[in-house]
Order: sequence, then structure tokens, then C-alpha cells
Amino acid sequence: MPFNNIYRSKKVLITGHTGFKGSWLSSWLIKLGADVIGISKDVVSHPSNYEVASIGNIVQDLRVDVTNLHELKQVISNTKPDFIFHLAAQALVRNSYANPIDTFMTNTIGTINILESLKTIDKKVAVVMITSDKAYDNSEWVWGYRENDKIGGKDPYSASKGMAELAIRSYLYSFFSNKKSNIRIVSTRAGNVIGGGDWAEDRIVPDCVKAWSVNKTLEIRNPNATRPWQHVLEPLSGYLLLGEMLYKDNFLHGEAFNFGPNADQNYSVKSLIEEMQKNWPEANWLDTSDDSETHEAGLLKLNCDKALNLLSWKSILSFEETIKMTSEWYRLFYQEKNMPMLNFSISQIDKYVQTACDKKLAWAYD
Repeated sequence: MPFNNIYRSKKVLITGHTGFKGSWLSSWLIKLGADVIGISKDVVSHPSNYEVASIGNIVQDLRVDVTNLHELKQVISNTKPDFIFHLAAQALVRNSYANPIDTFMTNTIGTINILESLKTIDKKVAVVMITSDKAYDNSEWVWGYRENDKIGGKDPYSASKGMAELAIRSYLYSFFSNKKSNIRIVSTRAGNVIGGGDWAEDRIVPDCVKAWSVNKTLEIRNPNATRPWQHVLEPLSGYLLLGEMLYKDNFLHGEAFNFGPNADQNYSVKSLIEEMQKNWPEANWLDTSDDSETHEAGLLKLNCDKALNLLSWKSILSFEETIKMTSEWYRLFYQEKNMPMLNFSISQIDKYVQTACDKKLAWAYD
């Protein structure tokens, strides 16, 4: 078992456990023997990985809005977690234009409420705050952003994540600066993640499978946009590794980390679709580019040297392996209607861990 059994029998609080990444993280932590407490305002989509993997049956499932400070404090006080992974977010760029206030409330104030709640805890807690690669002030340059590069954001979503990072930094300096503190906090920024079980609106892979599963032609508005595509298990392995290292030692307290694919693995939306077609041969798509579309960055890369040097973490799946794992998950779901997908998700986690073992990554060993 990876992570040296650090999570076994520990209380782990996940905000946003009904979301795509949160539901996969819940599955992995349950496999590791953790007692998972999930808090979310609602289920993000129907279907969702949370539903089809029956996550609500394997975690303590609480309906709490992170913008409600009183309820959040109460949950954290009552559950007394050993670990907190904060993923709750309004996670869609285009939705942030339609609902900017909700986006800022959830992504910025929600993060502040987690930090404020931590001030009431009197036990050791490792806290991993997940923001986004879009927290960087993106100039669309060709090299990767480092953790000390400028924070910013032109659209409401990106700005809300940049503000969340500033809030984390402020609380670290103002309230949690003591390196001997029991409250140990890191922030993490990951790129576009894909994998089975994502049905969020206005995301390329969900759009593909929703169209192709009913034999429709997919319309693509920005096929040349380039993203650092990575499987959802890649950054999750980084989050779990950070949680372990924080819990054991406080030397990473206050640091920020990028988790992205290798520098040579940025691919366009068009390349992603064409690779998916290899696993979904009946699929069709159409370029419907429109210059009047709302702004969304065309190029965004992360430099992950810090994670490699301090955590010995690196991305291990090729672009082709990432697409294959993703496509296999969705193909099984659509071919086997109403099939509970948790077992298959766990098998993909096992396969990912074995790949890490084969590549001799330290976190994958006992």
C-alpha cells in the first residue's frame, strides 16, 4: 500500500467530495483505509462520478456550503479531522462569467472560511488547499509557471483562484506563521485534469462522451487551445503525498506546489479529440470556432520542478495512456448501463499505483 499507511484509520475531511476530483480522492482514501468525511453543497452534475461510484455509501456525507462559516466551523469542530483536503469550488471558467458573485463567494470566501475555521483547532492537522493553475497571471508564454510567479486572472474564475491564493498567503503570515504550529498548510495548483466520471458542463471530455454516446457530432469552439492534459490520478497522488509529508513533518508548511504533466506534454484540444477517436472510432466532431467567445486562455503550462526536487513527485502517464484510461472508463459506463463504477475506478487506481512502482517512485512503495 502506498503512502506508508499514513491515512489508515485517520479522519480525512474533503470539501467538494461530490465533485470530479473530490469523488476520485474519496475513493482512493477509502482504499487507503481512511475515515472520510465529505462536505459539499450539492452534487455538481447528473450523472456524476459521485453518483455512479456510490461515494455517498462509503463516506460520511454532509451537505454544507463552504460559504457558511458557522456551519463549517461546527463540522470541523465536531469531526476533529487529521487531514483536510479543500477542493470545493465553482470550477468552470465560462460559468464564472454568468455567475461571478457565486464564483468569488465559493472560491475565495469559501477558502477564507476554511482558513478561519482552522484557527479553532487545537490538534495536529495537515491541510492541503487546492486552487488551480489558472491562479497565475497568464501571459500565455511558452515556458511553465513556477510557484513564485505572479498571481492574477483576467476572467472571474481565474481571479477568484488568484484571490484564494492571496488569502492563503495572508493567513499563513498572519495566523499560522509559527513553524511549530499544529496547523500545517500547503497550497497546490494543477492543470486541466481528465478521467472517467466527469460530466460537468462545458468541458471537452464530458462534451465528447455525451455527444458520442448518442451518436451526435461534437461541435468544438476552440480546437487550437493548448492545455496540460493529465489524468485525475496524477495530481491526486501529489495531494496525498503532500498530506503525508505535512503530517509527518512541518518543513513544507506554507509552501505552494504545482502538479502538472511533463513539460513536453501540452496538447491542443484537437489532438485530445483525435486521440480519443482512436478509442471511440465512430466519433465525429466539427470546428465551430468563434472569435466573439468570452476570454479563455489558449496556452497555460506549469513548471513542476519543485515537486520533483522536494517531493520526488512527477507525472507518470503519457498523453496516450491518459486518454486510453479515460476512454475505457466512459466506454464501460455507456456499454454497461447503470453499472456501479467504483470497482473499476479502484482497478484504475491500482493500475496507476503499479505504474508508479514500475517507474520506481518512492510514494508507491510500502
